[in-house]
Amino acid sequence: MFDELNIYARSVVMFLFFIVSFFAGYLVRWFFAGKKLKEAEYRARTLVDSAAKEADGRKKEIELQGKDLMIKLRQDFESETKQRRDEILTAGKRVQQKEENLDKRVDLLERKEKDVNTRLAKLQEDEKAAQEKTKQLADLIQEEKQRLQKIASMSEEDAKNLLLSRLDQELVHEKAVRIRAMEDEIKDTVEKKAGQVISIAIQRCASEHTAGSTVTVVTLPSDEMKGRIIGREGRNIRALEAAAGVDIIIDDTPEAVTISSFDMYRREVAKIALQNLISDGRIHPGRIEEVVEKAKKELDNVIKEEGEKAAFDLGIHGMHLELLKLVGRLKFRTSYGQNGLQHTKEVAMLLGSMCSQLGLDPKIGMRAGLLHDIGKVVSQDVEEGTHAIVGGNLARKYGESAEVVNAVESHHEEVEKSSIYGALVCAADAISAARPGARAETLETYVKRLESLEKIANSFKGIAKAYALQAGREIRVLVDPDKINDDEAIVLARDLRKKIEEGMEYPGQIKIIVLREKRAVEYAK
Repeated sequence: MFDELNIYARSVVMFLFFIVSFFAGYLVRWFFAGKKLKEAEYRARTLVDSAAKEADGRKKEIELQGKDLMIKLRQDFESETKQRRDEILTAGKRVQQKEENLDKRVDLLERKEKDVNTRLAKLQEDEKAAQEKTKQLADLIQEEKQRLQKIASMSEEDAKNLLLSRLDQELVHEKAVRIRAMEDEIKDTVEKKAGQVISIAIQRCASEHTAGSTVTVVTLPSDEMKGRIIGREGRNIRALEAAAGVDIIIDDTPEAVTISSFDMYRREVAKIALQNLISDGRIHPGRIEEVVEKAKKELDNVIKEEGEKAAFDLGIHGMHLELLKLVGRLKFRTSYGQNGLQHTKEVAMLLGSMCSQLGLDPKIGMRAGLLHDIGKVVSQDVEEGTHAIVGGNLARKYGESAEVVNAVESHHEEVEKSSIYGALVCAADAISAARPGARAETLETYVKRLESLEKIANSFKGIAKAYALQAGREIRVLVDPDKINDDEAIVLARDLRKKIEEGMEYPGQIKIIVLREKRAVEYAK
C-alpha cells in the first residue's frame, strides 16, 4: 500500500511538474513573442517613416523635373513660333517681291507687244514693197531675155547650152592649171628627197634572189630503196602521198626521188618523213603515218626557230610567240616565186633604213615590215577579209601598237593610213616585189597583164593608140590632138591612173605617159 502511495505521489508530482513546465514555457514564449512584436513594430514604423521621406523627395524631384520640362517646352514653342513667324514674314516679302516683278514683266511684255506689232506692220509693208519690186524685176528680166534673143537670134535653150559648154571648158582649164601647180610643187619638194631615201635604203639592203619551185629532190642511199618506198602493190607510196598530201615521183633518175606539190610546207613534211623512214629502214603504212605526224611536229619547231631568228636578226624584241610562228611559216610560202620570209625580211630592212633617213622610229618600221604579210599564212582559213586586213587583226590581237596595226592593214590601200609608216610599208613592199629577179611570172600572166593595161587605156574617148612597155611597168597613150587639148590630157592621165588602180592587181607601180602631138604635113611637088 505504501508503494501504491508512492506511485500516486509520483504521479501527482509529475502532473504538477508538467503543468508548471507548461505554464513556464508559455510565459517564456509570451515574453519573447512580445519582444519580437515590439521589434517588428519598431521596424515597420522606421520603414514607413523612411518610405514617406523618400516619397516626399521623389515627389519634389518629379515636380522639379515637370517644371523644367514645362519651361523647356515653353521655350521650344516660343522659339518655333518665332521661327515660323520669321519664315512667314520672309515668304510674304518674297511674294510681294514676285508680285512686283510680275507687274514689271507685264509692263515690259506690253511694251514689247506694242513694239512687235509696230515691226510686224512695217514688215508687212516691206513685204508688199519687195513683192512689187520682185514682180518688176521679173518683168525686166523677161524683157531682157526677149531683147537678148532678138539681138543674138538664139533661143533660151541654145544660150544655156553655150554658157554650160564655156563653163565646162573654163573648169577643165582651171582643173588642169591646179593639177600642174600641185604636181610641180610636189615634184620640187618630195621627189628629190624620196629618191634619195629609197636609193639609200636599196643600197643598204643586199638580199638574196630566192625563188621556190614546185618539186623537192630527196637523195637515196641506193636504187634498191625505191622498191621499199613503193612497197608491195604500191601500198607504201600511196600511204605516204595520202599522209603528206603530195605526189611522189619515182623515175629513172639514179638514187633520187622527187616530191611534187605547190605547197612548200607539205613538200618539207614529206621530205623530212621520207628521210627519217630511209634512215630508220622500217617502211610500212602504219609506220609512215606515225613518221609523218612526227615530221609535222619537227617542222613546227623549225618554223618557230625561223621566226625567232628573223626577229633576232632584225633586232626586234618582245613580239608575241604566235606572231613569230606565223612569220616563220612564211618560209614555206611563195608569191610569184618569191619566198615569203625572205620578202618580209627584205621589206623590214628597207623600212628600217627609210625610217632612219626620215627621222622616224626604225623599230616600229621593221616590226610593221616583218608582220605585213602574216595574213597570207592564215587568210585561206578565214572566210572574210584580205591578207592585209587579216594580218592587221592578228597584230592587234597579239598586242602590237596602233602604228604597226595600221601599217599592216593599210599596205594595200584597203584601210586609210593613220601614220607615215603605212605609206613606207607600201613603198618597201613595192620595192621588194619589183626588184630584178625577185619574182617569177608565167608567160600567160605576163601577156594577160599587158593586154589588160592596153584595154583599160583604150576604153577612154579620144585615144589614138596605147602601148604597154617595160614588162607592164609603163604605159604610153597617144591621144587625138583634135579631140583632146593639153588641159584634158592632164586630166586624162589622172583618170587613167585611178581606173588602173581600181581594175588591176600588179606588183610595184605603173608609169602612165599621155602624149599629145599636133603635126602639120605638106608635100612640095
